[in-house]
This record gives sequence, C-alpha cells and structure tokens, in this order.
Amino acid sequence: MSTTITLRGTPVRVDGDFPGVGANAPAMTLTSGTLADVSLKDYAGKRKVLNIYPSIDTPTCAKSTRKFNEAAGGLANTVVLCVSGDLPFAAKRFCDMEGLANVAHLSTFRHPEFMKAWGVAFAEGPMVGLTVRAVVVLDESDKVIHSQMVPEIAQEPDYEAALKALG
Repeated sequence: MSTTITLRGTPVRVDGDFPGVGANAPAMTLTSGTLADVSLKDYAGKRKVLNIYPSIDTPTCAKSTRKFNEAAGGLANTVVLCVSGDLPFAAKRFCDMEGLANVAHLSTFRHPEFMKAWGVAFAEGPMVGLTVRAVVVLDESDKVIHSQMVPEIAQEPDYEAALKALG
C-alpha cells in the first residue's frame, strides 16, 4: 500500500504499510551506534518512542531529536529511538556535540527493509532511500499506542500527542 505526503509542497508517494494505533509493531532490525544489529527485543518491557526521520543533518530532524531528548529524561520505563538513514558515526557525533544522552540512534543503512516494513519509505523523488518523518509510540508489549506520519516533510511531528500517549 502507498500513501502520499508532500516534500516542500510537492506530492510524493510513500511505500509500505504505516502501523496504526492498536496494531502490533512490525518486526525490525536496525544498526546501533556500536554497529550492533538490534531489534525490538533489545528493548523488551520498555515503552518505545520511535522518532523516524530522513537525516539528523536537517534542521527539523535535529530539532525533533533535541525535543525528544529533553522529554525523555522524565519518562519512566521509556526509550526514545531516533531512526534514520544516517550512519551511526554521524548520529553519534551530533548527539555528543549537542550533549544528548536520552536518545538512542538506530540506522537503516544496513537494513533498508525497515523503511517499507514500517511504511516510511520514500517511493519517489530526490529522497528515495531515506525515511519520511513519523513518530510511532509503542507500549511495553510493542503495541502501537500512537502513530503519526507527518504530512509535510519539513513540518515537526506533534510532540504533545506522542508524549500524551505515554500517559
């Protein structure tokens, strides 16, 4: 299934099935900052905020990482996972320079199948190979309790709605 968002006002197709509220999270394998492959099992029993975006090297992606980092410090039993196509080295450098210790970065660079499995793959346009901007919040059992695909890639996600889903 595909959907459409906009990239600076131009419609672009997105491939895959984006998980909706009430769905079980699709399986995933991504690469951590230590270059280890990780899955949802590595965060078993925790609530998860997946902050999905194209690249930490864009202002909106950097801002969402900072905002979720700030919020994560006060969230019990919750991990914030920033997912992008960035190499782990670049994401680590950004988080180290910014002093962001409350988020973990996971990369799609070895596991591009994540993008289609989670319904966040650009299907056309100049950003093919990267993810669209989305936030998915999972409970301790990996059930989706909030999901938002941002309709315009340059817009920020609805932080308040994502955090409210955590109670």
